[in-house]
Amino acid sequence: MTTFSFSRWWGIIVKEFIQLKRDRLTFGMIIGIPVMQLMLFGFAINADPKHLPAAVLSADNSPYARSFIRAMENSGYFHVVRQLQNEAEAEEMLAHGDVQFVATIPEDFSRRLARGERPQLLIEADATDPSATNNAIGALQQLAATALARDLGGTLADPTAAIGANATPIDLRVHRRYNPEGVTAYNIVPGLLGTILTMTMVLMTGLAMTRERERGTFENLLSTPALPFEVMTGKIVPYIMIGLIQVTLIFLAARFVFSVPMKGNLFLLYSVVLLFIAANLTLGITFSSIAKNQLQAMQMTFFFFLPSILLSGFMFPFRGMPDWAQWLASALPLTHFLVLVRGIMLKGNELGELWPQIWPIVAFMVGVILLGLRFYKRTLD
Repeated sequence: MTTFSFSRWWGIIVKEFIQLKRDRLTFGMIIGIPVMQLMLFGFAINADPKHLPAAVLSADNSPYARSFIRAMENSGYFHVVRQLQNEAEAEEMLAHGDVQFVATIPEDFSRRLARGERPQLLIEADATDPSATNNAIGALQQLAATALARDLGGTLADPTAAIGANATPIDLRVHRRYNPEGVTAYNIVPGLLGTILTMTMVLMTGLAMTRERERGTFENLLSTPALPFEVMTGKIVPYIMIGLIQVTLIFLAARFVFSVPMKGNLFLLYSVVLLFIAANLTLGITFSSIAKNQLQAMQMTFFFFLPSILLSGFMFPFRGMPDWAQWLASALPLTHFLVLVRGIMLKGNELGELWPQIWPIVAFMVGVILLGLRFYKRTLD
C-alpha cells in the first residue's frame, strides 16, 4: 500500500504554481477580478445618485422662483443644466434622456404665493429607472415645505395657520414620466434583454472557435481559401439567429407576463437588437482569436461581463456613478443598448432620437472587428 509522501505532494503544489505562472491570463484574472470588484463597488457604485441633471422652464423670474431653484441645487440631488424656452424643448430633453427632471414654474407663481394661494409647481421626472429618482423626489417633498421659509413672512411662512396641518406654501405636483407607478419590471425586464444577450452571445461565439482549435478542426478551416472576413462573418450569422430567438422569447415574456408597455416601433427595436447582437458576436470572435483554450475564452468573457453589468445602469443608477466610471461605461455597448431599448419600449423614441446611442455601438463593433482581424491574421502566420 502506497503511503502519503510529503515530497510528492509538495511537488504537485509547485507544479500547479508553475502552471499558473505560465498561464498569464489566468494569473491576471486571479489578481484582476478582485481588484476590479473592489474598485467598482468601493468607488463607482452608488445607490443614492446626486447632482442629477435638471432643466427649468420658468415663466416667473421672481425672487421666489429663483430661491426654489437654488434650494433644489443646494439639496445636492439636482444640478440645473439648462433654462428652457418652451414645453416642446422640455419634452425633447426628457425623451432623449438629456435631463432627469424638468421643473415648470407658472407665470403667476410669485403673485399667488404672496396671496397665500399655494401656487402649483410641476416637476416632471424621467422615471424609467425608479431607483435613480426616488430619493430625489423624496427631497422635493421636503423642499416644498422649507425652501421659501426665509422669503415668506407672517401666515405665509407658516401655512398651517391658514390652511391646515401638513400644508406647504407650494402645491408641488410630481409627474413620473414613462413609468408613473414606479414598476421595477419596466426597468429590469428591458435591461435583462441586454445582459442576457451580452453573456450568451460573447460566450457562445468565444467557445465555438476555441473548441475548434482544441479539436484540430480550425487548422482545416485555415487551409481553405476563405478570407478572414468570410470566416468571421460566416461564424457570426448562425448565432445572430439564436440571439433573435432569445430576444423574441424575452420580449413575449415582457409583454404578456410582466405587462411591460411597448410604445415604440417593433421593427426599430429588432433593428437595434440586431446591431447589439452583431457587436457582441464580433467581440466573442475576437476573444476566441486571442484565447488559447476554452477556459481562457470563458475568463475573458467574465472579465468583460462584470463591468458591463455593474456600470451600464442595469443594476445601479448610471448617473449615480462618478465621472470616470461613466466615461468607462460609455465605452461598453450594453450602456448604450439599455438606453435604446428602454427609450423605444417606454418612451416611444424614433430613430432620430436614438442615433446618439447607436453610433457608439457601431464604433465599438468596427474597432473590435479590426482587432479580431489582426489576431486572426497572426494565427494564419
